[in-house]
Amino acid sequence: MRLPEPRGPLSEALVSDLATRTELSPATLEQARRAAAGPAEALTDDDLQLALAVCYELHYRGFDGVSDDWEWNPALIGARAGLERRHEAALRDLVGDVPVTDGPIDQQLTALIAADDGPSLSSYLSKQGSLEQWREYLVLRSVYHLKEADPHTFAIPRLSGRAKAAMVEIQADEYGGGSAERMHSELFAGLMRDLDLDAGYGALWDEAPAVAFASVNTMSLFGLHRRRRGAALGHLTAVEMTSSEPSRRYSAGLRRLGFDERTTVFYDEHVEADAVHEQIASVDMCGSLVAEEPGLAADVLFGAATSLALDGLAATHLLGAWQAGRSALRPQADLAA
Repeated sequence: MRLPEPRGPLSEALVSDLATRTELSPATLEQARRAAAGPAEALTDDDLQLALAVCYELHYRGFDGVSDDWEWNPALIGARAGLERRHEAALRDLVGDVPVTDGPIDQQLTALIAADDGPSLSSYLSKQGSLEQWREYLVLRSVYHLKEADPHTFAIPRLSGRAKAAMVEIQADEYGGGSAERMHSELFAGLMRDLDLDAGYGALWDEAPAVAFASVNTMSLFGLHRRRRGAALGHLTAVEMTSSEPSRRYSAGLRRLGFDERTTVFYDEHVEADAVHEQIASVDMCGSLVAEEPGLAADVLFGAATSLALDGLAATHLLGAWQAGRSALRPQADLAA
């Protein structure tokens, strides 16, 4: 994967250092300090979100021409920590206070999801989304779906017992049950190719808006920090509990545009898999975690709330742009491969 195009002074300095240096420059450290102390709109800050995504990507597949030694560079980790604090503060502002009761955690998760009143992007794309709007949606989602299960998988070594076994069961399905061509990331890549998009890993980062990175950066934040293991499980559970019916609608939208089951297989797979995963995630995984560590209930609910809120943020961004008659992506020449 190539390094992305910078979006501001922080990402410009960071990308330059990764490409040409072995340590962060004083200028980059100063830009990171300023970004960490910036205003609260972190989740829609293109420069900050891209910089954070670049830092996290060093833990995934890295970048062409960038030394693997950067992954655990102490100065880079320190600069990233400041950006993470600003990002997490913005998440807290976004979701507000998430009430916690003494009831079973699966019931609390169900109530939290039932109370969500965010806009339905799947309903729009099912009934009236154009081909070009579909392509924009896939560009945004590609930042996540081309790595799909990986951010949550970081949490597995931080668990034990039934919670760990349940998460492994869910993630094994995400990875195709041992079949490379059935991995959900590969099914999504096939969907992209059918809509004439470049399905290369990270190929469309330059077109994706900040909200696309905010969602994945949140998953990486939760997965890479042991103290946020409860939030990682809550986030994954919200994804599993809220994707089955929307996936059915997304599949219907593609069929409306003339695509067949070869293209819709990504969503068809989620209709079936996530209906099963819902109980495994909420009862077996989160239920077991909270039974073992009751103090993590608040984190589980916080993670679930961030998943719902960030989905709403992305839907608002897309629908707002389309209703205004403009593209929801950053200006670029051509999305096609």
